[in-house]
Amino acid sequence: MKFFNEYKRQLITLAVIALAVISFFTAGSKINAGFFDDVFGFVVTPFQGAVASVTDWVGNSVDTIVRRNELADENRELKEKIEELETENKRLSLYEDENEQLSSLLEVAQKYKDYETTGVRVIAKDTGVWYDSFLIDKGSMDDIEANMPVISAGGLVGRVVKSSATYSNVYSILDSRSSVSAQSLRTGDLGVVTGDHELMEQGLCKMEYIDSDAEIMEGDEIVTSNLSEYYPAGISIGYVREIHKDENGLTKYAVIEPTADLKHLDTLLVIMEVLDKPAEVN
Repeated sequence: MKFFNEYKRQLITLAVIALAVISFFTAGSKINAGFFDDVFGFVVTPFQGAVASVTDWVGNSVDTIVRRNELADENRELKEKIEELETENKRLSLYEDENEQLSSLLEVAQKYKDYETTGVRVIAKDTGVWYDSFLIDKGSMDDIEANMPVISAGGLVGRVVKSSATYSNVYSILDSRSSVSAQSLRTGDLGVVTGDHELMEQGLCKMEYIDSDAEIMEGDEIVTSNLSEYYPAGISIGYVREIHKDENGLTKYAVIEPTADLKHLDTLLVIMEVLDKPAEVN
């Protein structure tokens, strides 16, 4: 319809001339060939122009569609390449993080080179933010036994409490069932680091049974003592955050912030040598 409206005048002229030509033929008159060529050219030329315009429009439209499809394909390919690069970048970041952890653990292992150690991974944990009780990926088949200390690059994590064939249960120092003989690295004042339900919600534990006259103070580093039943002496446990007197007035206790990141545990070390082996915790 658009085509007809645009070239309506030319089509009407073409029809009139066509009728005139037919009339000449039917009347038996001779028509000069030059005149016929002129008439034919007059009629056909506008029509040729119209056809050429339509052809150009169709050609341009096809080129546009083809180019649009090409751009869409290029865009899709670029998106796929970006996704591949992002995936590769994440993979490399994970490798870098793991290498950093392993390097840190290697340094820790060097500190305790007199003890046999093995690397483990955390495979499950109790609900909650903090790692108070969790599972590691090695057990009795890898010579892991109850009461073996577990450490991270930051310091003491806890100990193995039960060993199955292919995995083991660990209580961290945040667990209320945990207790560690400890001392102030600066003063040598003794105490016992235990887990506490309320403090655990903040990622903290406490050091109890400190003598009321002890010179321990905020900021002191707390380490395992040589009186520890299971742990080598000198392993960092944490730093004193607060000090409070007990109600009896004879002792005081300190709130301890662990040096190990007990909110983000992954690769750890188990110290294989155990000083004593009491019955396993069920």
